[in-house]
Amino acid sequence: MAENRVAVIAIIVENMESASQVNAILHDYSSYIVGRMGLPYRERKVSIINIVLDAPQDAINTIAGKLGRLSGVTAKAVCSNL
Repeated sequence: MAENRVAVIAIIVENMESASQVNAILHDYSSYIVGRMGLPYRERKVSIINIVLDAPQDAINTIAGKLGRLSGVTAKAVCSNL
């Protein structure tokens, strides 16, 4: 079993039509999510979501990759050394 790491995935949603897919992916991996903060930045017509995870590195990479492949979505992960 892989060792879990603490990570943050920053997500910027520029295409609101992808929002339901973002939420579906996050739901699929909800067992790893420690917390979530979402901010609608209406002036710029984007949504910013930060997800805190406690998960194996493979799962972190998979989540960020799936999110980043969605149309109009950017996702980047930052992982602790713990």
